[in-house]
Amino acid sequence: MHFSAFEVLAGISIAFLLLMLVLALFEPALRYKISSPLSVGIGSVDFVRMLASLSNAAVHTDNRIDVLTNGEVFYEAELEAIKAAKHSVNMEAYIFQKGRVASRFIDALVDRAEAGVRVNLVIDAVGSFATWNSYIKRLRDAGAKVERYHPIRWYTLPRINNRTHRELLIVDGEVGFMGGAGIADHWLYGKGKAKRWRDTMFRVRGEAVTDLQSTFVENWLEASGEVLATPDYFPPGEAAGKAQVLIVDSTPSIGSSTRARLLFQTLFASARTSIYITTPYFLPDRGARQEIVKAIEERGVEVKILTPGKHADHLLTRTSSRRLYGELLKAGAEIYEYKPSMMHAKVMIVDGVWSVVGSTNLDNRSFALNDEVNLAALQPELAGRLQEDFARDLAESASVSYEEWKRRSLFERAHEWLGWVLERQQ
Repeated sequence: MHFSAFEVLAGISIAFLLLMLVLALFEPALRYKISSPLSVGIGSVDFVRMLASLSNAAVHTDNRIDVLTNGEVFYEAELEAIKAAKHSVNMEAYIFQKGRVASRFIDALVDRAEAGVRVNLVIDAVGSFATWNSYIKRLRDAGAKVERYHPIRWYTLPRINNRTHRELLIVDGEVGFMGGAGIADHWLYGKGKAKRWRDTMFRVRGEAVTDLQSTFVENWLEASGEVLATPDYFPPGEAAGKAQVLIVDSTPSIGSSTRARLLFQTLFASARTSIYITTPYFLPDRGARQEIVKAIEERGVEVKILTPGKHADHLLTRTSSRRLYGELLKAGAEIYEYKPSMMHAKVMIVDGVWSVVGSTNLDNRSFALNDEVNLAALQPELAGRLQEDFARDLAESASVSYEEWKRRSLFERAHEWLGWVLERQQ
């Protein structure tokens, strides 16, 4: 059998692309380790400056952060902001899913676009795969610009694992919304015995909104080729509150290091009294687990972790997550599983003063593969407000003991061999 030069070249090209995909799937995670014990207080000026430098984020003072708990609150707040837009609406979403919620957003965006407001929407090509062009045609017809992030093409295969997982809305450059919730009915409407998904978003006012806008502009450029260089996208921030804020946008480097991973590792290593984590996909790498165990055993830090229960949207992710409970429970961490519905909030509270909310899951996909964005705020009042939600969520959750974990079924253990793959991909 003879092959033409073209067939040989095509075969080599396909083999190379497949190799790139395999490397992306199974490349070992980076081993993060803090170089030396931190000697400054977690609320000090020196610590804030160090954290900002490590995460390459500006420190913004005088910001107001409003906690928006669950879809019935944050969707109404977002729609109200869109309807009041005068100049621009910029939106980025991993999930923009056809349904009643998405239709309301399209209606609001169409109305603003027809009124002359510049509307830009970027959706992830994989996360919003089933959102057909016909569904968003009304937006484009009204003058809005809609782009897909990393559409699946032969020439994008080496980057197919890099998705935008960011959920962002910025209106007039003056108010921003960010967190972990996309646009879909399951964040507002229950199904069967399960309630709507539990989630948290932030509404941001103040100087930090400029950095949220900058984060959007980055992926808008990559998706559309357009630089949003008009000054009214970046109005001067006005004092709106008392929170010190870092906006940590995160994009994988060549070595898979990300600013989000540095943010979390540094806060784990800096905690002196408490770490409270809520996460939908709990698959921390070895470096993160070791840092949490060290906080418990060496500094007596109270660690509480809240994850989804039986209503988790990915069964294999949940079983793979439970495989990792052992060393944390043995060290003294408390782990809870939320009972009423899917827990999708991504929140961390450290020492009752630092709060982190954003799109980042505690897993390798968020830390090394996706584009993410998080807001880290130094404000005891904000942390206290989030702790109120955390306490209510724990009251509706089941505690997992170390003894119970050791008695998990053979069926569950049989699924755990997939965990080493899911730790890289979920």
